[in-house]
Amino acid sequence: MTGYAVATSESAAGTLTIEIKSVNSRFLDLQFRINDDLRALEPDLRSAIMGAITRGKVELRLSFGRKAATTGTQALNLPLLTELQRLQGEVSGLFPGVQTMSAAELLRWPGVIEEAQIGQESLQADVAALAARTIEAFVTSRQREGAALEAMLISRIEAMEGIVKRITPLIPQVVAAFQQKAVERMQDALGLACQGSNSALSRQDALERIRQEVILYGIRIDVAEELGRLSAHLTETRHILKKGGQVGKRLDFMMQELNREANTLGAKASVKELADASMELKLLIEQMREQVQNLE
Repeated sequence: MTGYAVATSESAAGTLTIEIKSVNSRFLDLQFRINDDLRALEPDLRSAIMGAITRGKVELRLSFGRKAATTGTQALNLPLLTELQRLQGEVSGLFPGVQTMSAAELLRWPGVIEEAQIGQESLQADVAALAARTIEAFVTSRQREGAALEAMLISRIEAMEGIVKRITPLIPQVVAAFQQKAVERMQDALGLACQGSNSALSRQDALERIRQEVILYGIRIDVAEELGRLSAHLTETRHILKKGGQVGKRLDFMMQELNREANTLGAKASVKELADASMELKLLIEQMREQVQNLE
């Protein structure tokens, strides 16, 4: 599902900002945009997101804006200055009269002036707290979309239940019509048998034709079982949505089962009403399938 959240916090060293956004995906795909000096925190952020969601293409941005240096925030690196002094003494011993570095040059030496650094543990704790707050808001935004998707799926379930309810009373009429056709074909077959010169052989042929017609009749009109399974699958789909939680994979499976029954219904359709109902069902199932792939 899509989702978006951003949060900011202030620390002694600067401003932390975490932004999380996602688009639909059948699987979990994580991407991180993090300052190099905070790259070590990526594993903790990855674990936090994986503990909250299981689907979606997710991008997390973590930025850290340090505060400008102020009075009292800078200090001399005395150990480094001591080491530089020792090295200058050795160089002077090897090369008498060599010019030593001035105070200005020493101050420009990398690392001689250092800013007060926030502790790594403190920074990690600040990022963890901010990440938890951002992920919570992110999950909430996805839940709002999930509620809208649930309402859409329920409406499709109700539409399919209406179709099943509409065509179920037609089955006895379809059975009666096919029964009448079977009887007529049997009578035609028996009539042909009576006209034959070899009555024993003609009767055997007629019985075989009758058997074939009855088998075809049974296969063609038996859609009550499909309608029963459709109703059961729709009830289970509604139950899964009502139960909540991580429903994506279970609903994927239910869409396959619903589509199988709708296809069988279409294959066995002997009247236009059943064929139309099969097409309507498959259209609704496909609409559900597209959205189910976005649910966790």
